[in-house]
Amino acid sequence: MHRFNFSDFRYFERTPASPQALNWNFSNLLYSSVSCRAKVENCNTETGEYRIVLSGTLDMDPNFWYNVW
Repeated sequence: MHRFNFSDFRYFERTPASPQALNWNFSNLLYSSVSCRAKVENCNTETGEYRIVLSGTLDMDPNFWYNVW
């Protein structure tokens, strides 16, 4: 798994993004975080649109992956 860093945030704003690419990048972000949470801001049952806001703290420890694996 790739270690997520601040320069990787630009991948979230590329359009169009495939669900697989977003899944990969979100997974990297979440696994590289020491804390995270999600808030559902909007969910429209008529159109299927939704908005979810993620917030968290990236682990800045350079040895992070050695501790996980």
